[in-house]
Amino acid sequence: MKPHKRPHNSCSNLIQKRELFTFITRRWRSHSTSSLFYNTPKTVHTVLTVRILRCLFLFLSGHCAASYYCNKLGFEPLAYQGLETGCRDVVSHVVKQGKIIYVFVSALNPGNKEMGEHLVKHGDGAKDIAFTVENCDNLVQKARERGAIIVKEPYVLEDKNGWVKLAVLQTYGDTTHTFVERTAYNGLFLPGFRPPLHRDPLLAKLPSGLLDFIDHVVGNQPDDEMVPVVEWYQKNLLFHRFWSVDDKQLQTDFSALRSIVVANYEETVKMPINEPAMGKRKSQIQEYVEYYGGPGVQHIAMNTSDIITSVSERGMEFMCVPDTYYQMLKKKLQHSQVRVTEDLDILEELKILVDFDDNGYLLQIFTKPVQDRPTVFLEVIQRHNHQGFGAGNFKALFEAIEADQNARGNLTILSPNGESNHI
Repeated sequence: MKPHKRPHNSCSNLIQKRELFTFITRRWRSHSTSSLFYNTPKTVHTVLTVRILRCLFLFLSGHCAASYYCNKLGFEPLAYQGLETGCRDVVSHVVKQGKIIYVFVSALNPGNKEMGEHLVKHGDGAKDIAFTVENCDNLVQKARERGAIIVKEPYVLEDKNGWVKLAVLQTYGDTTHTFVERTAYNGLFLPGFRPPLHRDPLLAKLPSGLLDFIDHVVGNQPDDEMVPVVEWYQKNLLFHRFWSVDDKQLQTDFSALRSIVVANYEETVKMPINEPAMGKRKSQIQEYVEYYGGPGVQHIAMNTSDIITSVSERGMEFMCVPDTYYQMLKKKLQHSQVRVTEDLDILEELKILVDFDDNGYLLQIFTKPVQDRPTVFLEVIQRHNHQGFGAGNFKALFEAIEADQNARGNLTILSPNGESNHI
């Protein structure tokens, strides 16, 4: 039965504002499904199909953010919503690359209190990670029974191309998850969106970014809050622990962190959850928490089949690792049965990291923060039969981040009680 309708241009609706205050990441993969199993009284499992749809960001200037991602990362304009489409509250610029869709959204009116307060507290940052579902009502009800906070009950957006049902759940900090049921919709993006008003002719002259889909999304937590967040996913979304590492493994001479990765049943949706650990100086996770104003999404990893081409010709600013990393890497590879097919000299020139085990390897590189606050950044990752998260690279990555922290004056000495003192 078709659900109750709401007009697609009712942008005053609170959750539609949440929906559109966004930088949306969308991953369309027919095989990228999460089977959430719920026990019925007869112990028969009900399967609800879920996949990552998007990561929602709030931006002060959506237009500038969209242009930046198109020019620096190879995205293309896909859709638009704003005054010209009948939306009076927010403007949304949608860009796409491969199976990834980002929507950059800004407030149109000075009285937009909700978005204004969020930007003052957090700056530009991720607000929502969304999942597509086949039965939104059922999934929301099961999550409610398990104790999840429902921020917005299921509601409907509609236009001539069909309807979409959405609902919002609270997760860590001010971050939320949106469930999106869109099996009855065949439009360009979402109801109310139209083709972009303008396409920059410069983009056609730039090389392809070769980014394909979202690999994983990382969330940072304050100290001692990682495990409760992991338990939230296990309880409310029936995710499981996929991988974990403690501060003895993730440390440098100055700082440390702990991390647990949660994944869906089929392990196609992965979400690392981090927290700081006590060290001699302030960790990168603690710096994030302080500048973001609490827990939030730290970075989004985008998968590519050709990382060298993806990162070499667009001028994106990446973190720098020392030459000694590659000297040690070459020595380690001499004693490994894994053969890296890419030219190691080119990887060194581009500062691409390599991690490997007996079965395969991965290549990864991290941008510097993509906004003024040292909070959210991006990762580009290429996998060759390796499903890890670059644990072998953590020390080199942390040292690169610590160099940037030091330049910002934030690699501060910690007292025994955890208080920070500037050097």
